Amino acid sequence: MNQNFPPQHPNQPPYPPQQGYQQGPPPGYQPPPPGYQQGPPPGYQQGPPPGYGQAPGQYQPTQQSNVPHVAPAGSPYPVLVSTMNDLPGYSAEKVFGEVFGLTVRSRDFGSNFTASFRSLGGGEVPEYTQMLAESRHVAVMRMCQMAQQMGANAILAMRFDCNEIAQTMSEVAAYGTAVIVRPIEAPRPQDTAPDEDDADDGGTA
Repeated sequence: MNQNFPPQHPNQPPYPPQQGYQQGPPPGYQPPPPGYQQGPPPGYQQGPPPGYGQAPGQYQPTQQSNVPHVAPAGSPYPVLVSTMNDLPGYSAEKVFGEVFGLTVRSRDFGSNFTASFRSLGGGEVPEYTQMLAESRHVAVMRMCQMAQQMGANAILAMRFDCNEIAQTMSEVAAYGTAVIVRPIEAPRPQDTAPDEDDADDGGTA
């Protein structure tokens, strides 16, 4: 229900406040103590950590001396990324927790216009295929950067999550568990040859 109030004259004083209305802080309010600083504490860094969001070619991975490098040769990622919950032949020495990488992409008008014509004929749409492939690569690389900053050398149980934003942008997230893994040493072969003391005991019996 709409209520129509009479128009207020420009020279008329403003409406008085309602009965019981109190301007200012409520009763019992105490100002902050001396030295109180509003806002983030000293040393707080706003925004993503250093190196987050850089292109894969510009990122310089840092490897700790006491953590082995277990990423396979030829892998585009600086740490070992696996969708398994455990790695055969490796043992998880330390668990850091969840890490993630996120990117939001949108195609330009020309690519969307071309893709709309390709959708009429059916088949693969290379414009969107390339965009999603690059988005996944960037999301995984950012996840690896976050894991390396924690000191991890592997990511287990990695998963992808894709969503659509405003029907024009595509969000791709990669997440997993950052851990330190070390290869399991194979057991040493046991010596089956009898000792000299055992041979002497057997000969005198």
